[in-house]
Amino acid sequence: MPRGFERVHSIAGRLGMPLLALALLLALTTARAAAQENGQDRIKVVASFSILGDLVKNVGGDRIAVATLVGPGGDVHVYSPSPADARTLAAARLIVLNGLGFEGFIDRLVQASGTKAVIAIASAGVTPRRTGEGGAVDPHAWQAVANAEIYVRNIRDALIKVDPPGRAYYEADATAYLARLDRLDRDVRAAIATIPPARRKVITTHDAFAYFGAAYGITFIAPLGVSTESEASARDIARIIRQVRQDMVPALFLENVSDPRLLQRISAETGTRIGGTLYADQLSGPDGPAPTYIDMIRHNVSEIVAALR
Repeated sequence: MPRGFERVHSIAGRLGMPLLALALLLALTTARAAAQENGQDRIKVVASFSILGDLVKNVGGDRIAVATLVGPGGDVHVYSPSPADARTLAAARLIVLNGLGFEGFIDRLVQASGTKAVIAIASAGVTPRRTGEGGAVDPHAWQAVANAEIYVRNIRDALIKVDPPGRAYYEADATAYLARLDRLDRDVRAAIATIPPARRKVITTHDAFAYFGAAYGITFIAPLGVSTESEASARDIARIIRQVRQDMVPALFLENVSDPRLLQRISAETGTRIGGTLYADQLSGPDGPAPTYIDMIRHNVSEIVAALR
């Protein structure tokens, strides 16, 4: 008799269980463990982009399987969904969106998918900022850590709604993560305080850091609007070049999802150096400097402080 069979036979004898029933039970247990390992037994959640996906993972932990539509390095502003994305939404129980007009593609995708998932807006409750006088709503609310805390609470509540038995789990994870975000917010404020107020001026490619600037006292100037789809006019560029010279802006910053040529031109014409790369709309890959939301904020602050101080 094979050794494995002898072992099963022995266990069945000790438990007083028919051999076939025990074998079926062991097979079921093994299959369930494999399903959990592969995420088949978890709550399927879809996040629209990588930053949101990371926040969802920190609240949902092992109870959920997260799929992200626009991954690290992608650009939500110009994203074109695929048939695979529709299938992903169709299989989900929860879809988490930023809102504030960020995901321009999502209404068509949801309709095409026929999904029955609960749709949660992570930014619900955030006080939105607008560009200029009565301009477009700025969707980049996550750049202020206090807003990310609002996102986390909304994500927690949405997960509880679709998975009531997991309430205690989600509440505990959210509480622990919110404590980490509180520490992050304090660290950002302490780091920015080391920059002389007169030097707290930054040029970036598109207007993605207004919430960060308002929260932490940094002036951000961008030749593009809140979307990377915008195009800067010659007048916009000339205005920014004059402003850089007049205000003696210390540094320009590239962004991980924007074309660098515009800032390179401004740098060449003003002599202002490029201070580094900031992460605005997406995380980096796992081997990059910003694989998580907390890493992203710390990286951006480190780059800004190094360039301005």
